[in-house]
Amino acid sequence: MLKTTLEQWRMFRSVAEYGGFNQAGQEVHKSQSSIYNAVQKLENSLGVKLLEVKGRRTHLTEAGELMLRRANYLLDEAAKLESIAQEVGKGCETKLRIAVDEIFPQDFLYRVLDKVSQEFPMLNIELQESVLTGASELLAQEKVDLAISPFIEHRGFSEELCLVEFVAVAHPDHPLHHCDRPLTFDCLRSHRQIVVRDSAMGQGQDSGWLGADSRWTVSHIRTSVEMISRGLGYAFLPITAITEQLNQGLLKPLPLGSAGRRKGQLYLMFNDGDMLGPAARTLMAEIRFQSEQISVIQYPRTASE
Repeated sequence: MLKTTLEQWRMFRSVAEYGGFNQAGQEVHKSQSSIYNAVQKLENSLGVKLLEVKGRRTHLTEAGELMLRRANYLLDEAAKLESIAQEVGKGCETKLRIAVDEIFPQDFLYRVLDKVSQEFPMLNIELQESVLTGASELLAQEKVDLAISPFIEHRGFSEELCLVEFVAVAHPDHPLHHCDRPLTFDCLRSHRQIVVRDSAMGQGQDSGWLGADSRWTVSHIRTSVEMISRGLGYAFLPITAITEQLNQGLLKPLPLGSAGRRKGQLYLMFNDGDMLGPAARTLMAEIRFQSEQISVIQYPRTASE
């Protein structure tokens, strides 16, 4: 059985924070005697002197400094515990697990997460970034509550979210931009393609044109973007991931006409709507709102297109 109470630790901290029993009483709206008695009981229970009076101020002893650090942690955790209990009492989740495909624009994702966290400050969000069927697999295995994926998990609920445009790009100095004949897919075969690996642990899914004789396979879109920006190959990449590089002239759409562009559908998915709390529903509503803005992000067509 514990010898001390949270209230005693709170009174002790207030004396240490405000420099005396009288000052603490004024701040926490307690009488000086009640604070003094609480601290005295605390010291007697522990058998340790926590405070000593020097002049007109009360100071921490060496043991008191150690105990104060621990008390701060204890009281902060107690306050968090009460906040969590209030959230749970309202039916709010304490944790939300989501898997998001890397082609979903990061700027939009960050806005969604920030908005939800402002409304539910005690919510812990676990984000897993995935590629191709990775998000669907995580949802199927019930490792996440929500998923944004280009591939549908048929056992749950899914809705069309947005279309993401892909464009074939390479560095402006790449040989593909300086061919002496119209560029075709046959021309691409002899140059290195950068491909992003499916993040699913099971049977992965190939996607897009994979006809190059030489391929480098990487795990993340940002790795592909960096490689291509250095002239190490070409790839079909989502416009939303390369807008900055296009504007800076580090990447340039390949002159393939309409064949150099394609669109990928993203889906918002979950397994059981009845299991989703208010935080999850708020997140879904914000994702829908932000996704409506994605279609306006397009890079101007070149003359050849």
